[in-house]
Amino acid sequence: MLFRAIFDWRTGSQPDGHRGVILLQIRLPRVLLGLLVGGSLAVVGAALQALLRNPLADPYVLGISSGAALGAALAILLGIGTTVLAISALPLFAFVGGLIALAVVYRIAATHGCFPVHILLLAGVILNAIFSALIMFITSIMDPNRSFGTMAWLMGTLTAPTYPAMAILTIYLAAGGLILVWQSRALNLLALGEESASSMGVEVDKVKKIVFFTAALLTGAVVSVSGMIGFVGLIIPHAVRMVIGADHRLLLPAAALAGGTFLIAADTVARTIMAPGEIPVGVVTALAGGPFFIALLMKRKSGVV
Repeated sequence: MLFRAIFDWRTGSQPDGHRGVILLQIRLPRVLLGLLVGGSLAVVGAALQALLRNPLADPYVLGISSGAALGAALAILLGIGTTVLAISALPLFAFVGGLIALAVVYRIAATHGCFPVHILLLAGVILNAIFSALIMFITSIMDPNRSFGTMAWLMGTLTAPTYPAMAILTIYLAAGGLILVWQSRALNLLALGEESASSMGVEVDKVKKIVFFTAALLTGAVVSVSGMIGFVGLIIPHAVRMVIGADHRLLLPAAALAGGTFLIAADTVARTIMAPGEIPVGVVTALAGGPFFIALLMKRKSGVV
């Protein structure tokens, strides 16, 4: 069915009834979007965990996702989200918001070159609270129809995008993913500590800037199309690390594949558990990631992690 529908589309023929239209215009873009979004979040989580040497680092937990969502919400409020340039403008605004959030968390948590877990988490909680309040303020002054759509988007969604939008998103995410993979060796060394990495020839400050900017870019691009989907960047790197080890040359590509697969599965659950209704995929990932986060935090407290 898939190959026949694709063949008909390429040759200009009409797909086989409504099934072909649903497959090519709704199902396939949604699966591809889940693969891109889940893979990007997992790669960012793995990179941040290595860079900050903290197993609890994650774009959602650190407030990067909420910062990116605030930037995108501001763009929508200003009307940029409804213009022809929306495809490129929303990720840009989200990137700036995510970058600001990451810079603030880094500045708060950095203490003599280390990142205490309690300060890191507290900084993330504070930023999430502040940004969530600002987002609620923005949605409260929007037109009611736009406000409802924005709130639904913020809860996390994989609504099928158009193929041109998918192509531009792929460029963002592929570029960011390749940059992080390029830094795999440096991330391996930084996981041992900044002093050790520096003694082995790693330009620590340069790598930090590259990884932070790339993490903000990927998170901003993801949030601009799918809203805030939490805990993918926390769960997947740990699961993959337990299977293949901590070598980021293998961990990052494997995490990207596992993250995409996980989010596709979560979206399937979100679409079917209350069919014909649908719940936000962010709810499913939060229900899966919340208990995992608590267990990881308890292990960290007892010194196991």
